[in-house]
Amino acid sequence: MKLFSCPSCDQVVFFGNVRCERCGHALGYEPRANRILALEQAEDGFVSVGRGSDGAHWRYCDNYQYGVCNWLVPADGTDILCLADRHNMMVPDLSDPNNQILWGKMEAAKHQLFYTLLRLQLPLYTRDEHQEGLGFKFLADDPASTEKVMTGHDLGVITVALAEADDLEREKRRSAMGEPYRTLLGHFRHEVGHWYWDILVRDGGALEACRAVFGDDSQDYGQALQAHYANGPKPDWQEEFVSAYAGAHPWEDFAETWAHYLHIIDTLEVGGSYGMTIHPRLDRDGILTTDLDFKVYDDATTIEEIADGWLAISQALNSMNRAMGLQDLYPFVLSPTVIGKLGFIHDLVHGRVGTAARPAPASAEVVQQTAA
Repeated sequence: MKLFSCPSCDQVVFFGNVRCERCGHALGYEPRANRILALEQAEDGFVSVGRGSDGAHWRYCDNYQYGVCNWLVPADGTDILCLADRHNMMVPDLSDPNNQILWGKMEAAKHQLFYTLLRLQLPLYTRDEHQEGLGFKFLADDPASTEKVMTGHDLGVITVALAEADDLEREKRRSAMGEPYRTLLGHFRHEVGHWYWDILVRDGGALEACRAVFGDDSQDYGQALQAHYANGPKPDWQEEFVSAYAGAHPWEDFAETWAHYLHIIDTLEVGGSYGMTIHPRLDRDGILTTDLDFKVYDDATTIEEIADGWLAISQALNSMNRAMGLQDLYPFVLSPTVIGKLGFIHDLVHGRVGTAARPAPASAEVVQQTAA
């Protein structure tokens, strides 16, 4: 995501800031216009001040009281939760201080997800607005049970195991499953990909086009996952899939590719916001050379521009991580086939695939999908 500045004093500020350290103004994120506002106390909440201010009145999302949200809602409206938090269905027991810490990490990742979804102008239906509207359940394991909460998606409901917010536990799971990468933000981006398959592909007139790229999703999902875990990834999976898990089933291929598309465009926007250019002296062929001055969210930006920029910046970031003794920031290789799949996602989110890329809420009988 991009850098922001305080409208009161022009100090550089960041997406999650609630206070400007230079001028002391309260700060809040206004999602519809993608801006950080400087705020002063008013009778009905806060009034925006400083550069570009229209003097509008705002309130923080109700979850601000828990220190997990800095998003704003209009002071004269009826909403108490912001555009991201209105999708919450269940949060952990906040009487447990540790749960509140872990939930805070969950919300930080979820809000970053919603930043990207809103920038892409993707449909976002709540459970009240759509029979399969997007909802989140953040669940802690029951200490009296041996069963663990499983992260997954089911007909619009995304369940995320609270244990995933514990860095040690998440690393244990990553290592046990042989994964090169496992983050909270990755979980959110992957699971919401399953939901958008329902909304944009199944209900958006893009099913046959999607199957031509990702394969026949009508094959038995449970059996496909059992085969994947029993036999391991397909031989030479790197030629066709962005990750080993993507080869388990076309739904997983779509969700993994969707998640990587969001990884890539969000990181490229960061690079562009910092004015990054990469011109290695030894790169005579220009393969690792880029100038991230293009607007990655623009409809006119091509997947070729995105892929070329990503190759250069991801290799530079990987080299920096290695210099610090860390694992690669992006431990994946994008084959031509995978770039083609990313191109499908790129066209899908920009409304160039299907007959109804921004469908109205569906009321007809639908195919059920349960995916991890």
